[in-house]
Amino acid sequence: MTVVERREIALVDLLDRLLAGGVVITGDITLRIADVDLVRIDLNALISSVNRQVPSPFEIPEVLS
Repeated sequence: MTVVERREIALVDLLDRLLAGGVVITGDITLRIADVDLVRIDLNALISSVNRQVPSPFEIPEVLS
């Protein structure tokens, strides 16, 4: 028998840990009627924090002279 330690983690601490390491979320949603696919949605999301070591991909880099 294995004893597992149980501890509570606050939501803020959980989000801090997830953003520090990054999280990838993927999934597929298909709306189907009578075995006919009507709508298909593919979901891909990357959630991560941004700092000076890991710059935002949405910023335009400055041109070096």
